[in-house]
Amino acid sequence: MISRRHFLSLTAATAGAGMIGAADAFAVEPRFSLVVKDWTVEHAGWPSAAPPLRIAILTDIHAVEPWMPVQRISSIVHELNAQKPDIIVLLGDYVNGLRRRYCTKEIPVGEWMAPLQSLHAPLGVYAILGNHDFWSGQAPEIRRAFRKAGIALLENAALKVSWGRDHFWIAGLYDQLNAESRGIWDLKATLRHITDRAPVILLAHEPDIFAHVPASVTLTLAGHTHGGQIYIPFVGRLGFVADNARYAKYAYGHFEEDGRHMIVSSGLGLSNLPIRFMVPPEIAIVTLRRDERNLNAPLMLKA
Repeated sequence: MISRRHFLSLTAATAGAGMIGAADAFAVEPRFSLVVKDWTVEHAGWPSAAPPLRIAILTDIHAVEPWMPVQRISSIVHELNAQKPDIIVLLGDYVNGLRRRYCTKEIPVGEWMAPLQSLHAPLGVYAILGNHDFWSGQAPEIRRAFRKAGIALLENAALKVSWGRDHFWIAGLYDQLNAESRGIWDLKATLRHITDRAPVILLAHEPDIFAHVPASVTLTLAGHTHGGQIYIPFVGRLGFVADNARYAKYAYGHFEEDGRHMIVSSGLGLSNLPIRFMVPPEIAIVTLRRDERNLNAPLMLKA
C-alpha cells in the first residue's frame, strides 16, 4: 500500500509533469520545435532506370505572429534547403488559421512569400492552395505572389518532369473543402492532363480524396490535418471534432490501400488553437523508389 508521503510525492510529480506538458504544448512545441521526418515509399511502377526521388514537403505554414513569423519561416526554408531534395512541394494553407484572440499580427502575403522564394531544388518547386487560403479571401493575391515568385501553382493541372532517362508527372488538385471550390475541384479533369503511363505524384490539400484516387497515381501527398495537433499515446489524435472527424482516418503518416500510397504530413502551423502536443512541426522528406520485391505487379493504367 502506498504511503501518504509517496502519494503526495506522486501527486506533486504528476502535477509538475502536467504543467511541463502544458508549457510544451502552448509555448515550446508550436513555436520552437522542428523535426525532419523521413518516409520511404517503394512502388513497382517507379521506372527501373530512374534513381530514387527525394521529395520535400512543406504544408500548413499558417503564417502569423507570434507563432509562425517570417523569421521562423526563413529558418524552416534554410533547413529544408539543407536537406538537398530533388523536388519541393507546398501543400497549401499559407495564411493564418487561428482565432484572432490567439495571435498578435496577421502577416501579409508578400512578407511570408519572400522566404519561400529562396526554396530551391533541381526539379523545381510546386504548390497548391488550401482551404484557409480561400476562406481568408486572399487566394487571388496568393496566386499572383506565386506567379511572381516563379513557383508553379497547380490547380486541376499536371506538369511533366524529366528525371534521369525517364519522367514523371506532378499533378495538383484544386482545394476540395472551401465553398468557393466546391464543384470546381475535379480529380478526373486533373488526371486527363496526363498523356502516358509515367508515374504520377498527386498534390491534394485534404487527404480524404485518397479514397477516390485511381491506381494510376503512384503517390498522393496531403496535409490539412496537422496530425490532429494533439497526440496522446493509447488515446489518439485529439484535434478532430465533429466537423472534421472524417479526416481522422487519414490523420498522419504513410497509408497504403490496394497498392496505392499516400503520405500525410502534420505540417508546420496551427489552426483554431495555438497548441501542439507530441505533434511537432515538421518538414517531411519522402523518398520514392522502385519496389524490387513486387516486380510482377501489373503495370499502372491511366484512369
